Amino acid sequence: MNENQTQENGFVGYEYQDITVKRDMASLYSDGYENFGWRLEGTSGAVGKPNYVTMKIKRDRKIRNKAELTRLQRQFCACAEEIQSLEFSKYVSGSAAAYVVGIIGTAFMAGSVFAITGGSVMGCILLAVPGFAGWIAPYLIYRVMTKKKTAQITPLIDKKHDEIYDICEKGSKLLG
Repeated sequence: MNENQTQENGFVGYEYQDITVKRDMASLYSDGYENFGWRLEGTSGAVGKPNYVTMKIKRDRKIRNKAELTRLQRQFCACAEEIQSLEFSKYVSGSAAAYVVGIIGTAFMAGSVFAITGGSVMGCILLAVPGFAGWIAPYLIYRVMTKKKTAQITPLIDKKHDEIYDICEKGSKLLG
């Protein structure tokens, strides 16, 4: 047996940890934490968070280079969180712009309704046209802005993944 699993008397003390991560990042965390001496014990759905999963992990308490592995693990977690925030940022500006245009379109449509109620057919038509445009345009705005932002963000995400792989490689070398 290897030295991480048994000691002189056969007893191995473990430290345990539960981590809650987004479901789509679970495999990255699972693979990454192995390089810091952790072993996955099981996963379960996070209570009250349908898009998250709780991972139960453990490692030998007397693992070699524990301080350095913990430092690398923190770097790994920071990079993974940055990836999540970059992924989220792809959609924020497009969503915000689409919401604003949609609200403006709704305001024009409300003006159109008030105009027809007041007896002004021409006013109704003049306000309804930008109102409908304000309801159709948000989808197109969202698509275009998200596509542009994705093109900007993807290289940054790739760099973060490369950084994670370097961190994991260092951790794996420390484990021996």
